[in-house]
Amino acid sequence: MRKKAIEPQAPAPDIGIPAVGEGKRGERGYLGYLLRQASAASRLRMERALGDLNVTQPQFVVLTMLGAYPGLSGADLARLAVLTPQTVSVIVANLEKAGHIGRAPHPVHGRIQTIVLTGQGKALLGRCRERVQAIEARLAAGLTAQEEQVVRRWLVALAVEEEEAAGSDG
Repeated sequence: MRKKAIEPQAPAPDIGIPAVGEGKRGERGYLGYLLRQASAASRLRMERALGDLNVTQPQFVVLTMLGAYPGLSGADLARLAVLTPQTVSVIVANLEKAGHIGRAPHPVHGRIQTIVLTGQGKALLGRCRERVQAIEARLAAGLTAQEEQVVRRWLVALAVEEEEAAGSDG
């Protein structure tokens, strides 16, 4: 059987992908896309700022939540950090191996372990926070206090709405 020859195709036209801030990547874009684009940019800034401390953005979130709410279970930590339980399990194992966190039995539920920052973990979180505060300041740059509050309220409302919708689905 003879194979059919493939016709060469003309090169794809240069469609001129817009730069960030232009076209659909700018103010005419979908809010959901713009939120994702901003989130990716923020995450990249965090990764760069924390990289030499060998801390990823998800690890920073886990450290932050443990600093704010000591004694969480892995499941609670996953919900607070907005990460999957599997991801949190890997993060916790790595942070524990590095000496940044410790585990202890839950005072009531024998099968549940609580997670806390060690002294080393608290010190690392402090160094991370210094760097992240600079990123936070950049995020709020150009906003008045009132505008920043509106943005914060809107972002929280989006998350609350989704959580309430997810709760009513079950």
